[in-house]
Amino acid sequence: MIQWQAGQPPEGPYYASIFNYFLSENLEGYAEYDALTLDLVREMPGFLGYESMKHDGRGSFISYWSDLASIQHWGRHAVHQKAKELGRSTWYRYYHSMIAEVQQARFHGL
Repeated sequence: MIQWQAGQPPEGPYYASIFNYFLSENLEGYAEYDALTLDLVREMPGFLGYESMKHDGRGSFISYWSDLASIQHWGRHAVHQKAKELGRSTWYRYYHSMIAEVQQARFHGL
């Protein structure tokens, strides 16, 4: 379920930064950086919310943003840069990321 910053979904359009991965065996420091980056991203201008799913070493993290400039600003954050470096060198066997524009969204239930 999406954790919206404002408690409810925004009106479109907005952006989704989609990160899919398969973890390696070496996860030293991963949990700490995961918690740190999640705390930091919540404070970033333009951040709207996120959802995260993990199962058997595979996962997906989708963050939602008001605009592309906000995504790029987060991408240049020093802690996020370090996390990406560690991800490439240590934590991920495989990953891919995509940026998508959300024109419209519908939500039902919870």
